[in-house]
Amino acid sequence: MKSYKVSVWKLSENRSAKKPTYLVRWSVDKVPFHEVFKTKALADRFRAKLLRAVDKGEPFDTVSGLPDSLRGGKAALSFLDLAVKYIDHRWAEASAKHRDSMTDALAGVVPVLVKAGRGRPSPEVLRRALRSYVLPVTRRDRERPEEIVAAVKWIERASLPVGELHEVARVHELIDALGRKLNGRPAATQTYRRRRAVVFNALEYAIELEVLQSNPFTRVRRKRGKRPVQEVDRRVVVNPRQARELLTAVTYVGAYDRATGRRLQAFFGCLYYAAMRPGEALGLRLSDCTLPERGWGRIELSETRPTAGKAWTDSGEAHDHRGLKQREKGEVRVVPIPPPLARLLLEHVEEFGTADDGRLFQSEYGNVVAASSYSRAWKQARELALLPTQVASVMAARPYDLRHAGVSQWLNSGVPAPEVAARAGHSVDVLLKIYTKCIDGQEEEMNERIMRGLGGEESEDSVM
Repeated sequence: MKSYKVSVWKLSENRSAKKPTYLVRWSVDKVPFHEVFKTKALADRFRAKLLRAVDKGEPFDTVSGLPDSLRGGKAALSFLDLAVKYIDHRWAEASAKHRDSMTDALAGVVPVLVKAGRGRPSPEVLRRALRSYVLPVTRRDRERPEEIVAAVKWIERASLPVGELHEVARVHELIDALGRKLNGRPAATQTYRRRRAVVFNALEYAIELEVLQSNPFTRVRRKRGKRPVQEVDRRVVVNPRQARELLTAVTYVGAYDRATGRRLQAFFGCLYYAAMRPGEALGLRLSDCTLPERGWGRIELSETRPTAGKAWTDSGEAHDHRGLKQREKGEVRVVPIPPPLARLLLEHVEEFGTADDGRLFQSEYGNVVAASSYSRAWKQARELALLPTQVASVMAARPYDLRHAGVSQWLNSGVPAPEVAARAGHSVDVLLKIYTKCIDGQEEEMNERIMRGLGGEESEDSVM
């Protein structure tokens, strides 16, 4: 909005700091604005430009407080406006989880590039306003509580132009914010890298909009540690016997009320015997499966239903509709499945049928099974199947660990790495980095192989 109701006040000097600063104050439509300058000459020059704009009858913007002659067109695009434009630009093609990631990163840095002044909302309210009302495309029309309305007005007024990032100190402030949690503690390296990539790409988009000439992040180098290799902790991996006992124990969960565990036994079986990701198993349809009564079957995976949250999906459902991870849309991954899994799936269909859209795994009411539901059932199954010491350990602590166990079992059975990678949906390079851990219970077998290689020697005393 524009207004002609402008008042420019006298210059004021601040002597409280080591070096005095000079404050230019004015108001637009009774909303106060100010700019701080290091020298009186700079402050006088800026004040003179404001007065000249008033004399010419220029309208002043009620958000930035500046006349058109000082807004500078594209160069005056605020960092908040850039964040909104970037989200709009990427929203349609981004996955639900990436939408979540983009808003998380931008909500953390938008409040950094702002004017100094009073009335700043708390960090929690600002983040909630940005994450739940301003940035997500599908949530901008929601009714806003008073504190959110006030926070949005403040950030719209206080957000500085993107051009301010020509100052290296401002860039450092943004990078510092990327590496901190809301409580001020350091964020994990992986979180920092993910957020930095989002903000870097947003600044690249600013170059496309001709707001910036170059990406400010390229002028600043920060050492944040090496990218961690996400190796599987061998302690989480169960052996085949333990996996079978866990799958059996699942059937006892909720056995006397809603058959919760029996509904999920084949789901967990897919994670172990076919090394499927949970989202892939949730999207599995009967039409994707070839299930003979005897012998090996096969599954043709083409869709995944990752948990994302209703705020980020186009459908408003908690689970997104996506193709397979790191594959082109419509690409299929064929996974041969052993007889135990084929039997589990046949028994599951016979007892529970399928959802309306053909999905194998559904809740009692026909919905996609929530992550909280299958995680809760898995926790109870561990308590039934494992020893107390194992329950207290990290062994198979998450359902995803069944996938780790399945891939490790294939590798330790001598299946070539390229074939394992193809079945698990990985590149060979990634597979060899993170999935080459021995399964629990093979240490004794490995020791026996070493002893056979030593000629059957059983102690150091016999080596002479």
